[in-house]
Amino acid sequence: MSEDFKGSPYSRHRNDDDLENGNGHSPSGFHGGGDDDNGNSGPFDIVRTKSASVDRLKRWRVRGLAEKLKTNMEKGVHANEADLLQRKNIYGSNTYPRKEGRSFWRFLLDACRDTTLIILMVAATASLALGIKTEGIKEGWYDGASIALAVIIVIAVTAISDYKQSLQFQGLNEEKQNIQLEIVRGGRRVRASIFDIVVGDVVPLKIGDQIPADGVLISGHSLAIDESSMTGESKIVRKDAKAPFLMSGCKVADGYGTMLVTSVGINTEWGLLMASISEDNGEETPLQVRLNGVATFIGIVGLVIAVSVLIVLVVRYFTGHTLNPNGNKQFIAGKTKLGDAINGAVKIFTVAVTIVVVAVPEGLPLAVTLTLAFSMRKMMADKALVRRLSACETMGSATTICSDKTGTLTLNLMTVVEAHVCGKKIDPPDNRSLFPSEVASLLIEGIAQNTTGSVFMPESGSAVEVSGSPTEKAILQWGVDLGMNFEAVRSDSSIIHAFPFNSEKKRGGVALKLADSEVHVHWKGAAEIVLASCSSYFDANGGLLQMDTEKVLAFKKAIEDMAARSLRCVAFAYTSCKAENVPTVEEELANWELPENDLILLAIAGLKDPCRLGVKDAVQLCQKAGVKVRMVTGDNLQTARAIALECGILVSDADSTEPNLIEGKAFRALAEAQRLEVADKISVMGRSSPNDKLLLVQALRKRGHVVGVTGDGTNDAPALHEVVRWGRSVYANIQKFIQFQLTVNVAAITINVVAAISSGDVPLNTVQLLWVNLIMDTLGALALATEPPTDHLMERPPVGRREPLVTNIMWRNLLVQALYQVTVLLVLNFGGRSLLNLEHDNDDHARKVKNTLIFNAFVLCQVFNEFNARKPDEINVFKGVTKNHLFMGIVGMTLVFQVVLIFFLGKFTSTVRLSWKLWLVSIAIGIISWPLAVIGKLIPVPERPFSEFFKRKSRRSSRGKNPFLLIGHREAMVYLVQELAGPETS
Repeated sequence: MSEDFKGSPYSRHRNDDDLENGNGHSPSGFHGGGDDDNGNSGPFDIVRTKSASVDRLKRWRVRGLAEKLKTNMEKGVHANEADLLQRKNIYGSNTYPRKEGRSFWRFLLDACRDTTLIILMVAATASLALGIKTEGIKEGWYDGASIALAVIIVIAVTAISDYKQSLQFQGLNEEKQNIQLEIVRGGRRVRASIFDIVVGDVVPLKIGDQIPADGVLISGHSLAIDESSMTGESKIVRKDAKAPFLMSGCKVADGYGTMLVTSVGINTEWGLLMASISEDNGEETPLQVRLNGVATFIGIVGLVIAVSVLIVLVVRYFTGHTLNPNGNKQFIAGKTKLGDAINGAVKIFTVAVTIVVVAVPEGLPLAVTLTLAFSMRKMMADKALVRRLSACETMGSATTICSDKTGTLTLNLMTVVEAHVCGKKIDPPDNRSLFPSEVASLLIEGIAQNTTGSVFMPESGSAVEVSGSPTEKAILQWGVDLGMNFEAVRSDSSIIHAFPFNSEKKRGGVALKLADSEVHVHWKGAAEIVLASCSSYFDANGGLLQMDTEKVLAFKKAIEDMAARSLRCVAFAYTSCKAENVPTVEEELANWELPENDLILLAIAGLKDPCRLGVKDAVQLCQKAGVKVRMVTGDNLQTARAIALECGILVSDADSTEPNLIEGKAFRALAEAQRLEVADKISVMGRSSPNDKLLLVQALRKRGHVVGVTGDGTNDAPALHEVVRWGRSVYANIQKFIQFQLTVNVAAITINVVAAISSGDVPLNTVQLLWVNLIMDTLGALALATEPPTDHLMERPPVGRREPLVTNIMWRNLLVQALYQVTVLLVLNFGGRSLLNLEHDNDDHARKVKNTLIFNAFVLCQVFNEFNARKPDEINVFKGVTKNHLFMGIVGMTLVFQVVLIFFLGKFTSTVRLSWKLWLVSIAIGIISWPLAVIGKLIPVPERPFSEFFKRKSRRSSRGKNPFLLIGHREAMVYLVQELAGPETS
């Protein structure tokens, strides 16, 4: 497509009059050039239409524009593939070029930029050069090459996992942007993806819709657009024939109408904007931010320990206290060669740097990202699309859910099952012969014209297709059953003004001009509200009677009876106006208020929307999990009450009193202090507006609740409890990983630090620690972050958003395991030679066997402890483990690699092959962690977080002292605990 055709009318036509006056440029897709057109073009010439000049557009107006695009403004474009493909080829598709995601090589480069890994590579290079120089190339390259290879593996695995996670989120973003909407093609309304919109499409618009492409207004009633996403101004813009331009990406704030699509994809203002920015895949949730802080602090602690170890080892080495396996000093001042001294110092430095690598929990942010991506994808499969990562983790802490009724707790499949016409019940409701023809004609007129839905009559004579919202579809189907010819009725009159249905007034109306210039005003809405505006009704003979008190009570009784049976009650009323009372000037007509009093009641209909299967179980599961489900609906209070009883939100009739059951206007009228007082008690709010729902949510949040809100877009009630389950799973998986990682951290660092300080030698060398780091960070995150939710999660109370990340149960578990590992491995380190009967072996071989056993046992301890981490508060840690194929695969892969390291890569890892007896010893040491975990879980822990005890002692000890003099080891530990515990304890 040439540059001449790119762009959008809206960047140039900020003043809508420019187009009307023929000034400026033409809309995108219709640029200047070409011959004059007499308005009677021949065959469809899509290229000439695309290149049309402003003068032609001025003459064409919307109807002429539609004709040039071969679009019927009522029936839309043809639905055949050839026509749609031609439009896409010429005008483009409704997509825009996205910024390409980061390539694998970018992730690889980022992984290479890790400071500690860079230092290790430098150390590996130095070790390689010195080793070759002192020992020759045949033997001297092993140490340096081993470290370099281990670093390369860590970099590669990190880059691959980050890249795959990035691809996952790209897929999630595409799914979130794939909005489904209604378009008119071939005379019928069909649901299609926003990406399938083509130039020439006719798109119905209603409140809440996103405008899918740039276009012009065909017709509309009280249509108001929120253009803040494009202009940055919060002002709502009214759209009519004088201001017809509609911008892609904006939202319909009020009214309804239809638009003709004139530009799609990159040719729209929204497309240009989206093509100029990259996707934000780097959204950080509150939990990620919090964990990043924890990871940073743990890294600092690791750095302090590493520096301390470095100083101790360097001092021991250069003072002659570090001995070789044969008992000789490694360094003797004045005798040791410079190269040997530097090589020894490099090895010490490498060990210290490796401690930092192990200490820094790079896997924490990765684990959060993995579990969020995994959870969101699984929730999508469970019919719950969460559009923001933060919402996913927030739902895990939800203490209450405010749910809509229609479509969430009910099936959203409405049918008219009861009708009251002419003061009596009509059974069945579609039996037209039971009421006068005049009343039937007026009722059908109101049904056909006062609607945002449509009826399509296939030429083949097949079943009638009804489209629109569930309520509109039910009413239109009732009209069809009464004998309504939708197209014929709509052609008999024209809408001159409309008052679209809104949540505040709970009704909508239209003014119709008939062929004889008579004006009818039809109203439709909440039964009791419309009834209150009626002063008369038709009797069984078609006579008009005044609405006396007795009749009003009878109608109210009928409404209450239907509501008590879970029926949504809708009333229809009309009045006629004299032509002279109707404004004729367009500006006056736009501001004309439809007559809404002294109406004539036509009918009251009861619509049945059955409860969803499983909704009662879902509500009970939420309540069992400590999450209260509240219904907030625009329906009649009695209808809401009946549905709530059916769903289990209300347990019995005794619960159906204020403030458990309350109307939106009653809640709205309360003072703020009163709203806070009653908010906790509310189970059902009927006749509520969106503002009433907002007031309730605000009050609940002020009461300390974490509130989840569902709307019309949530189409499955079981998704409510699924979202809570998956949200809790995110938090639980992070805690599992933290427990596992801290156990490895504490054990590995303690073993090396104690050994280094006491003997100047470390049992776990650089390559071995890098392998442990790989198990702990990347593989551990993959294994534990993808654990699916269990029913056990729904038996816990909600997790407060400020509760400690590391609970008392986790502290107990990790300390039990770490203490066991440190004790056993230090015993092997200091007494292993005698315990393993290696006294008669040469010193070097005995040391290698002992250190290999320590390394092997340590890795197997982590493998077995990974099972323990799956269920921090359950005895049976194997439940469901075989269903998690990724977990089993990672455990199996870790074991295979460990065997390969010991048997075949001893040169690189400084290990030797172990006998089958020592393999059994290693397995026994590791497997003891399972019964030990069971014993540990029998140890009771206080409910109050340990951090609060530390905090209280810290405060007590600080009284009367200069706080700046209190920085010591205990205070550092207090700070660490508080960082892990969360912001409320800091």
